Formats: sequence, structure tokens, C-alpha cells
Amino acid sequence: MNKPVRIDESWKARLAAEFEQPYFAELRRFVRQEYETCAVYPPPAQIFRAFDECPFDQVKVVILGQDPYHGAGQANGLCFAVGGSAPAPPSLINIFKEIEDDLGSSVSHDPDLARWARQGVLLLNATLTVRDGAAASHQGKGWERFTDAAVRALSDERERLVFMLWGNYARQKGAAIDRAKHLVLQSAHPSPLSARGFFGCKHFSKANAYLTAHGREPIAW
Repeated sequence: MNKPVRIDESWKARLAAEFEQPYFAELRRFVRQEYETCAVYPPPAQIFRAFDECPFDQVKVVILGQDPYHGAGQANGLCFAVGGSAPAPPSLINIFKEIEDDLGSSVSHDPDLARWARQGVLLLNATLTVRDGAAASHQGKGWERFTDAAVRALSDERERLVFMLWGNYARQKGAAIDRAKHLVLQSAHPSPLSARGFFGCKHFSKANAYLTAHGREPIAW
């Protein structure tokens, strides 16, 4: 983390001021030491993958997560997604179920979710790294300030985006989004602990209807 790794130039320009802040220097030192001394996820090249797969000017939908998954072979830099041969976690299984119920048709269950990112879905965790087996271990180190800056840039500089805020944490992180310029969809988190309030939210059809109404291609979920 001596320099930002694999982050699209459009995002690098928007977030340049953050990279120069003292808090980010501290964050960089902390994360580098963590990778050197213990198992940390995702792999370093995927820390900024959400930004790299979905350039600033191509964002149409933003889904906010909290932490990367903290098991080996899971976190891949995209919130709710897992990489490689890892099975879909329970929250993602519930997301797929809601999409199919919402749209009335079957969809791919590939848990990588890069197909969404490449269509303009920013899959952004609030915290971009985590120690093996230790949920929330990298919270409060500076990542939240960095990702807040990304959300703020989208809210301020773009128009007619769809923000999906699932659960209290995401709602709090998205509290400053300009509702006059963007569609903000809120529901319970898709975790099995709260999915009863997530099922039936119809966020995916609502997002596509909003995009279509404003002359944009809908997402092929």
C-alpha cells in the first residue's frame, strides 16, 4: 500500500485529496503491517477492486456493505461477493432469492458479482480489509472516512444514481446522500438474522425502473 493499487484513474482523481491526508498515511502503515504479519483479506491487488471494476462516470447503482468476509478464499474486493470456488454466503443467497422473486425469472448465481460491477454497480464495503477470522478487525482505522469520501463524491457530482442501503449500518453511512438528486432504497439487511424485512423490498426492479425512466440501460441482475 505504498501507492494506491489497481484503482481506476477516474476514482484516483476524485479521491486524490484523501490519499494525501494524514489519516490515510496512518491507514496505509496499519494495513501494510497487517498484511506482513498475519493473514488479511482480500488479496492486496483486490483492495480497491470495487473502484477498479466500476469507474466513477459509469456508476449507476451503489450497494453499500460493511466488512469484507473474513474467511480464507472469500473476500474478493466487492461487497457481498466471494471469489474463486467459495460458495455463496447466506446473505448473497438471500439476495439472489429476492432478485428472482422480484423479477420473476432466474438469474446467475455466480457469487463473484463482477458481472454487476461491469454494468455500473459499485459494490462498496465501508471497510476494505479485514484480518483472518476477526470480523470488524480493521474498522475504525480510516477506511470508513475514505469510503465516505467516495459516497460523498457520487452524491455531489453525479445525478440520478440508485443507492441501496440494507441494514442500519448502511443507512447511517448513506445518511448524507442527496435525496433530491438520487433514488435511495432502504430495507433490512439480507442476513438470515434480518432477511424477513429484506424479502419483498423489490429494490432490483425499482432500480431498473428508475434507470430506464432516466434513459439508462437497466442492470441485468
